[in-house]
Amino acid sequence: MTKIRTVEPFVVSHELEREFYFSQWKYDTRSICLVKITCDDGTFGWGEGYGPAQVIKSGIEFFRPLLIGYNPLEIESLWQMMYLRSLDYARRGILLSALSAIDVALWDLRGKILGQPVSVLLGGRRRKSVRTYATGMYFTETESLSERLAQEALGYKEQGFDAMKMKVGLNIEKDIENVQTVRQAIGSDIDLMIDANHAYSLPEAIKLAQAVESSQISWFEEPVSPEYYSSYSQLRQTTSIPIAGGECEYLRWGFLNLFQQQCVDIAQPDICAAGGITEVKRIADMANTFGVDLVPHTWGTGIALSAALHLTANIDMPGSRLNNAEALMELDRTENPLRDELVQPTFSPHNGRLQVPDKPGLGVNVDEDALTRYLLK
Repeated sequence: MTKIRTVEPFVVSHELEREFYFSQWKYDTRSICLVKITCDDGTFGWGEGYGPAQVIKSGIEFFRPLLIGYNPLEIESLWQMMYLRSLDYARRGILLSALSAIDVALWDLRGKILGQPVSVLLGGRRRKSVRTYATGMYFTETESLSERLAQEALGYKEQGFDAMKMKVGLNIEKDIENVQTVRQAIGSDIDLMIDANHAYSLPEAIKLAQAVESSQISWFEEPVSPEYYSSYSQLRQTTSIPIAGGECEYLRWGFLNLFQQQCVDIAQPDICAAGGITEVKRIADMANTFGVDLVPHTWGTGIALSAALHLTANIDMPGSRLNNAEALMELDRTENPLRDELVQPTFSPHNGRLQVPDKPGLGVNVDEDALTRYLLK
């Protein structure tokens, strides 16, 4: 029987050529924690965590002794063991990102051992390709932000994307100007979403939502603090714009709160933080039970992208008809060589769609030369 031999975390980092920011802080460096799990027969799998990389690395090292010597195919048992070991102090946050990274690596391992793609092992792929939306249009220091955002949005349209997301959260007046300028530039046939990164109070979020309803907004993401469940549900009652959230939520119990309190129309768990593929599959099934769409939040390397692709290829969408309902996932378009160079093969969207990998496991691998180049010394 194959057993786990090593669990190795790696922190990779890249200083951006051009910094950008959103409603909370400036972003000038990408740092990501990867994990490689290797078995005694040499088979290995890769995962990654979402959040502060050095802290996630410590979390992986915390869980490592629990995994050595175990059968990597027993994913749910290993998940439960890690969950119970950290339950008293990690019902949210970084240790769950470490658990998620390990879980993703175990799914990659499982697929390689069994010779099947992760999407097949999840129960079958309902889609061979997945529609994506372009994430970009962050804030930068510029004389005319609205014009720059509009030009960026037009670039995504020219690349074939029919859905895109922009940042809001500067202030209500400027947000309205930016949204209206972008909508006018791209026309009415493109889905446009806005993301405040929980910048606003409930009255502010209501004011902004009502002001941009005429701009055909497909969803308003993280309008208020993720701690304010009642504010989410109240906001939903005041606007026709669908409300999205869950990037900062963890485990099925956290999402159960969102669903029971009718907080969101679209749930956005991050596979690399909310509990890994194992847990987000459970969250997806629960979302379907409540009639809520699930669109994974994705931010990182090709490992995170591939994990989201496999899950999105598998999940059921609310509703029932002859043809499977279209699913959607996020595709970050900001500067990110850790996404574009670290993992092979790279993902290149065609008309806004990504093909689901069909090789065993996640269907991607880390380029060892690139890993050495970006490894944080």
